Amino acid sequence: MTVPGPQGRPGAMPALLPERHPQGDFFLCDILDALPKADMASMEHPLFSLSTRPDLRVLHYGHNGVSITVTPSVRGLATLFDKDILIYCISQLMAALNAGRAIGRTLQLTAHDLLVATNRETSGDGYQRLRDAFERLAGTRITTNIATGGREVTTGFGLIESWQIVRRSRGGRMVQVLVTLSDWLYSAVLSKAVLTLSRDYFRLRKPLERRIYELARKHCGHQAEWRISIETLCLKSGSASPLRVFRKMIRNMVASDHLPEYSLTEEPGDILCVRRRDAVLVPGDGPPLRPATIETARALMPGWDVYALTAEWTALWQRSGRPRLRSPDAAFLGWLRKRR
Repeated sequence: MTVPGPQGRPGAMPALLPERHPQGDFFLCDILDALPKADMASMEHPLFSLSTRPDLRVLHYGHNGVSITVTPSVRGLATLFDKDILIYCISQLMAALNAGRAIGRTLQLTAHDLLVATNRETSGDGYQRLRDAFERLAGTRITTNIATGGREVTTGFGLIESWQIVRRSRGGRMVQVLVTLSDWLYSAVLSKAVLTLSRDYFRLRKPLERRIYELARKHCGHQAEWRISIETLCLKSGSASPLRVFRKMIRNMVASDHLPEYSLTEEPGDILCVRRRDAVLVPGDGPPLRPATIETARALMPGWDVYALTAEWTALWQRSGRPRLRSPDAAFLGWLRKRR
């Protein structure tokens, strides 16, 4: 889904980055058409810097019993744009899992495909920025008690354990690269503690826009709406800006209204309301499913958001012309089995 930005002033910068590779082959390497996915822990908690300049701060975050310390390397903290690499890796692993293929912590990636999948430039500068991102991801250290895979332990790790260029072009650019994920992140993949992102996530220009989209996707999901105080949102976003500056940036996002999937509204009491752009299905708007079917769906798709799957199936049914179903429950479960 492509969300058009508002009509700005003549000569104004478009709200979203252009689709640099519009041919549609977003995930070319190994598994075709893998949907972008991110782990829920890093969507919930601020593990990445929102700065676009080298950030050498040690970050501390604590909220509702979760504590996080993020320590940079000499090259600075990993940024939210660096996270594109992890999203790509998670997407590949989840596509393999759902296809019944064996996976491991180490992935062999084609650099060009990664750049295309994440809507990045494939120029020489694009490859250099990719290398810099690998170095920041490997160098940034995280100490946290976030639970992954159903276990809560205090641990320290890098966002990736290691990376290695295994093949270069004649001009010296990386062609293939080996990436080994941390045990912590790999555990999130194995437990399917991930969520699907809009492809337009990679078209968002500003780190804060991406961060607000992540929080909206994590907390609002396929609900009709979600509310949060601006003060708490500032904390959860990881923004280093004073609250008054952060509030102004959020108001600018409300006015521009170009987040994929979600719209933002400021409400009295310094509250931000996040709403789904597409109409949320109400009772009677789709084929009814029995509670037992929902429970069976949870067993078939452990770790998945079953209500998101229900909404996706219902939207597919609507696009197909709302055909009459002899057994909506059997049709839904059959669709899930094919999707696994």
